[in-house]
Amino acid sequence: MQTVISWNVNGVRAVQKKGFCEWLEGCGADVVCIQETKAMPEQLNEALLAPPSYHANYLSAERKGYSGVAVFSREEPLSIEPLGTPEFDCEGRTVIVEFPHYTVLNCYFPNSQAEGARIDYKIAFCDAVLEKCDELCADGRDIVLCGDYNIAHKAIDLKNPKNNEKNPGYLPEERAWMDTFIGAGYVDTFRMFCDDPGHYSWWSYRFKARERDIGWRIDYHCVNERFRPAVKSAAILKEIMGSDHCPVTVTLDVPGRE
Repeated sequence: MQTVISWNVNGVRAVQKKGFCEWLEGCGADVVCIQETKAMPEQLNEALLAPPSYHANYLSAERKGYSGVAVFSREEPLSIEPLGTPEFDCEGRTVIVEFPHYTVLNCYFPNSQAEGARIDYKIAFCDAVLEKCDELCADGRDIVLCGDYNIAHKAIDLKNPKNNEKNPGYLPEERAWMDTFIGAGYVDTFRMFCDDPGHYSWWSYRFKARERDIGWRIDYHCVNERFRPAVKSAAILKEIMGSDHCPVTVTLDVPGRE
């Protein structure tokens, strides 16, 4: 068995001050993907660059203090690459990490912003990710697409759907893309095990939203249909604090460490 955790940390240097490194060492995961690192490697200390139990691989944005993703893995990856599209790679939005039994795409999807100011860029990114997933699967690789999608797919994925229909993250174009993605043969692993509303992975810092559990489920692990039988569990770790998001996790029935 192997476990993959995904977490938008909203600044890796900020979350380090809240116990991230201790959590990382104790979480037991084989792969930990983080988004919104907001840091260049030269701004990080050894605890983040070379944690005792993990290989660390960062992809930062060109703009300082913005976006960025990283993968911590107990096993050294077979390969590491960006998405391969300069307009997205310059924002540090995707790192693709290959392991013997599956490939992880760790993505920080763009925010479509107020009044859909960046919706075209967002959907272009989404389409590029889907194209990459299709390409990897056609090459015989099983994939886990994890990260902060910045999309609540359906009404049960956020507390107040009616009030948010014109807000970023729940725009019709974004939900339609999720329909397209799932329809193309990919599986939302959390919904394999839970069809209930009221499960969220992000809460606004305003209005005591987390305390009142007024949230959105916008963080996912999705797999290709062929890989579905390997998925044994999926969960949202809402008790883990330190960011406006909480970690999400999936457990896979593939050979793990001895």
